[in-house]
Amino acid sequence: MSPRTASSAPDTLLRLDPRDDAPAYRQICDSLREAIVSGRLAPGAHLPSTRLFAEELGVSRNTVNGALAHLRSEGYVVARARAGTFVNQQLEAEGLMPLRAGRTASRHAPSRSSARSLRLSARARTLARLPLAAGRSVVQPSRPFQTGVPALDAFPWKLWARLAGGWTRRSGSLLSAYGDVLGHAPLRSAIAAYVAAARGARCTAEQVIVTAGAQQGLDLVARVLLDPGDVACVEDPGYPAVRGVLAGVGARLMPVGLDGEGVRVPDAPARGSGPPRLIYVTPSRQFPTGITMSAARRLQLLRWADAADAWIVEDDYDSEFRYASRPLNCLQGLDERERVIYVGTFSKTVFPGLRLGYLIVPAPLVPALSDARAVADRQPPGIEQAVLAEFIAAGHLTRHVRRMRHLYEERRDALLRAAEEWLADHVELGDTAAGMLAVAWLRRGVGDQRISQLALAGGVEVSPLSRYAIRPLDRGGLLLGYAGFPAPALRDAVRRLAKVLAAERRRS
Repeated sequence: MSPRTASSAPDTLLRLDPRDDAPAYRQICDSLREAIVSGRLAPGAHLPSTRLFAEELGVSRNTVNGALAHLRSEGYVVARARAGTFVNQQLEAEGLMPLRAGRTASRHAPSRSSARSLRLSARARTLARLPLAAGRSVVQPSRPFQTGVPALDAFPWKLWARLAGGWTRRSGSLLSAYGDVLGHAPLRSAIAAYVAAARGARCTAEQVIVTAGAQQGLDLVARVLLDPGDVACVEDPGYPAVRGVLAGVGARLMPVGLDGEGVRVPDAPARGSGPPRLIYVTPSRQFPTGITMSAARRLQLLRWADAADAWIVEDDYDSEFRYASRPLNCLQGLDERERVIYVGTFSKTVFPGLRLGYLIVPAPLVPALSDARAVADRQPPGIEQAVLAEFIAAGHLTRHVRRMRHLYEERRDALLRAAEEWLADHVELGDTAAGMLAVAWLRRGVGDQRISQLALAGGVEVSPLSRYAIRPLDRGGLLLGYAGFPAPALRDAVRRLAKVLAAERRRS
């Protein structure tokens, strides 16, 4: 089956590729955005009607509406009552559009011929096939139920600005010159003390490597520990970006299923593929299902890693936010044989734009990871590290996390009350004892991809659980991120989602 093109609007080059894993609304959105940015759709251009788009592409009007709603939120198009949808005339002023239609393309704009002759590496081609498109654009402002969004409205910005101002004034050459490739020494000490107290980790500052977020930490680990063809185990469903990291270094992915105790200990791989070299897990709160790995399963996994001469990569992404009990100690704190590499981030506890994370690694791995860090980006930014070090050492982080734990619990409770009122006939909520999101399990036979597209057209962003799975799921689900949104917004979003689910139920 070949890609389809909207023949009535050829200038948009609007295509749907059935071989693409991205949902139809995302492909429509990306095609229109590219046509606008390249100048092939001029500012003020009138787009065809949603009915015409839908007929030409063989999709529902809700799918087209979802794509246009996304583009409106990004500022690329505007809707005019009883007139239709138009390319935003203010694009150049807002810095969203480098070219005016009809102008000669600059050297920064690739031509069709250059795109055809573009030769990508095997790594790039592998990444293009993975479901990573959701990370290429960020909707601003955020809207329920986006995941990974902390309560930025409750962050102590004045305190942070005061600390940052102080370091900017007095840093001199200390933080403006090249620094330690492993990270600012006071920050590494502060991290070691924090994770020991908050997460039960066992480490020294010498085992801490500061990274540009958790994602870079995962990338460094994959580069150092895996050769092309090595087997790497991943949770299924699980975090898509880590699959991109592992596949990008040529690893062979082995999906491992879940049960009520967490990820299952890997079985022997298929003959000829070799033993697993690494397993990636989120034991404190499995992403995206929310399952907490049992104590017995943790010990079983540690024994397996030792016997298999394999590494465990523990991603501890939001474990501080546990409401029913004290946060569980991390897997790394149980490790007696130096098999666990701990990955931490400040994206959830501080703010995502800080782009600072860390690794806690067994001492023998520090030199190799130091070399990999040196050739990646040399070092993290100096002043931001110093500010964060003071923020942690002075106790501000601990107090902020405590406040956010209470706030997120209140927002979770608001979501649960609204779900009981509006969603009880449509979904079953998963474990909400911790974290920043809830899984709404759909009735069997209801497609989560379709519900996600319909909800987006109604102004609600829910991620389909199937997007995170390698193998087909027995039952679809929706991820409802609640931490970054006040109770009234959550209640309104629940009502909107309930309308979508009720309409779909009537249709079926």
